[in-house]
Order: sequence, then structure tokens, then C-alpha cells
Amino acid sequence: MMQLYWSPRSRSFSALWLMEETGQPYERVLTDISTGAQRKPEYLAINPMGKVPALKDGEATLAEAAAICTYVAERCPDAKLAPPPGAPLRAKYLYWLFFAPGCVEPAMVQLATKIEMNPVAAGWGDAQRVFDVLDKALENGPWILGENFSAADIMIGSGLNFAVRLFKMVPSRPSFDAYLARCMARPAFQRAEKIAAG
Repeated sequence: MMQLYWSPRSRSFSALWLMEETGQPYERVLTDISTGAQRKPEYLAINPMGKVPALKDGEATLAEAAAICTYVAERCPDAKLAPPPGAPLRAKYLYWLFFAPGCVEPAMVQLATKIEMNPVAAGWGDAQRVFDVLDKALENGPWILGENFSAADIMIGSGLNFAVRLFKMVPSRPSFDAYLARCMARPAFQRAEKIAAG
């Protein structure tokens, strides 16, 4: 059984949501970052970065939410959280899956800290462009890939949930509001939110 290392009110939310979407049993291992549990040697052996979430599956261990999404979606194909390799949508799925940590998260940090970045030097370009691109991509919906919900929606939806709904770092837009409403209506999202609240 897969073990998910998590902490309440943290970035663990995306991995909790993912695991709930699979419908498969998993063990939640509380790693409460408010008590410093992530700095203990036994946890650092799983994730030397000392962050949550992390996942253990037998001898396999990994961290980083997008990597966990990729791994679990492939390990649980019946959940249909990823287009199969070779499918035309697979490229866009991978793009959006990694757009969340590669563009959305840095853009959120840029907005929160008000750091001015040269858009050519910053890997994500600039925050305005990140959210404009995402806005355009979500216009058609209902999901980031169109009709099919995927692990990419978990990553994008989690990012927007934090940026727009919870911390109000990013101004709301009609496409964001509609997309978040669809995400929040999912029973797995609701279960994950209840777990994440601690």
C-alpha cells in the first residue's frame, strides 16, 4: 500500500486530492511541519529536501507534487487520471502537469513578494503572462485537457485554489471561478480539503 507523507494546511493538498481521486486505499503518514517532523533523519531519508508531500511505494520513494501525480496516475490506470503514452493528449497533459510547479508557483511567489523579474531571465516569464495563458486555456473547459479530468487538473486546480481562492494573490477571473467551482464540486477534492484542514 502506498504511503503518503503529508502535513495539514500545506502543499500536501494536491497529493491528498490525487490519492482520493484514485479510489485506492493508501496510508496517510502525518509529517507535521509545524513541529519540525520534516527535519527528522527518518523523513530526510525519504525526502532530503525536508518538504511535504512525499510518497513511499514499497522500495520506491519520491517527492514533489507533480512527480507524485505522474507516478500515481501511472500506477493507478483504472482511475484514468492520465492519457496513455502515445495518446495525442499526452503531450498537453505533461505540459499542464508541470506548468503548475514550473510557472504557477513561481508566479505566485513573484506576486506575493513583488519581486521584479526580467521576463527573459525568469523561467516562468512573468506572472501576468502565466495567468493570462492559464485563463485562455481554461476558457473552453470543463477541464484543462477538455472533457477529461486528469492529474494535470489536480496540479492546476490546487495552484489556483491557493492563488485565487485561499490567499487571494491572483485576481479572480470568470474562467478561474468556473474551473475552481468544478474542482471543488468533486467529492475527492472535498475529502482532501477536509483531511488537509487537520
